[in-house]
Amino acid sequence: MACGNCGVGADGKPAGCKSNGYCSSSGCNKLGVFDWLTGVPLPHGQQAFDGVEVRFKNTRKAFFRNTTGILLSPGDLITVDAAPGHDVGMVSLSGELVRTQMARRNVTVDTYELRKVLRKSTQEDIDRWHEARKREDELMLVAREMVRGARLDMKVTDVEMQGDGTKAIVYYTAEERIDFRGIVRDIADRFKTRVEMKQIGARQETGRIGGIGSCGRELCCSSWLTDFRSVTTSAARYQQLALNPQKLAGQCGKLKCCLNYELDMYIEAVKSYPSQNAKLKTQQGTGMHIKTDIFTGKMWYGFKKPGEPMIMAGFPIDVVREILAKNKEGEIPEVDLQMTDEPAPETKQPDYENVTGQDELTRFDNKIKSRGGGRGGKRNRDRDRRPASSGQPGAQGGQQRAQGGQRPQQGPRPEGQPGGRNDRRRRGRGRGDRPQGGGATPPAA
Repeated sequence: MACGNCGVGADGKPAGCKSNGYCSSSGCNKLGVFDWLTGVPLPHGQQAFDGVEVRFKNTRKAFFRNTTGILLSPGDLITVDAAPGHDVGMVSLSGELVRTQMARRNVTVDTYELRKVLRKSTQEDIDRWHEARKREDELMLVAREMVRGARLDMKVTDVEMQGDGTKAIVYYTAEERIDFRGIVRDIADRFKTRVEMKQIGARQETGRIGGIGSCGRELCCSSWLTDFRSVTTSAARYQQLALNPQKLAGQCGKLKCCLNYELDMYIEAVKSYPSQNAKLKTQQGTGMHIKTDIFTGKMWYGFKKPGEPMIMAGFPIDVVREILAKNKEGEIPEVDLQMTDEPAPETKQPDYENVTGQDELTRFDNKIKSRGGGRGGKRNRDRDRRPASSGQPGAQGGQQRAQGGQRPQQGPRPEGQPGGRNDRRRRGRGRGDRPQGGGATPPAA
């Protein structure tokens, strides 16, 4: 996964990692390639391939020839020949793997036709490159204002300045041919540089910008995909997908490139299945094909009789072939439409004991009960914890109040029986028993 600022690093190196511009998997760079031949010695007498792959801004890459034999490794900033002037880029690949990359991109492996690597970038080259890149945002804003003022049906997506500041490449997308000669002259006069307009497609634009797809991974066009094959809705039909534009379209607004990844497997699997246009004639009605599930090996049909609701049933491939064979002989078999009902999945009990209650979602709904203050609150809690079968008056009175809602009437208390807490309070705290002066009662002689 690329770092957040890899494409716009100040010095052309990944800003998110600390690998000095090169990771072991080259994941910080767009369209990076892992050089698995690093450290593998060449056979005796074989010269190293003199071609190198250089990465510029975003997904733009080019191949150059190392004629001077400079020792280059991935992550080095080099100054290369450009037309006109020179440009600064970062080495993304070197060695024998460059030959394979050139053949993969239909570039001739004869390196004498390639432009040359001038030198490793000096500090003066890097400073000049930084000054040129600082003008990219301003130039892009000015170009968009000019396009808006000229009312041209085009969208300026990105601007890339050459390392020496003598040339600017303006990337744009458009549905039709655009006459932008007036805009090119205005931009060149204002910024005193040569301007080149380059049209790209919607997928190339998304690859240069980058982003995260609906699958949660980095976009394929930004990480590894280089050839954009045409994607049609037939790929979704073969895979039995709903033709929902919101789910089938990617961030570029076109159909997702990943629809073609498994298309070959679906086409090969469907070839061995009975024709989807064939109808099943049974005693329960004529079945029309609805969908095919190649993973479970079933074909689903809808059966409908006049005046009755439609019933959908799925049959294994062998059963479908058997019914079609009987129909071909003129027979109309009787099938059980409920034979395909799958049993409900059994709920698997966890093999551990929930001792903390963390698996219950209702643990967040428990409300903290307010606690009563003072001795009265403690008395109420003690009364609640008292068993209902107890012979104490408090328990009986609480039970009767819960049933009748009224406090029961009590008869006169027998003589000699204590009168409860109130009587003790009146006897112990009478005016005649209270000591004078607030002091303690002297002990009896």
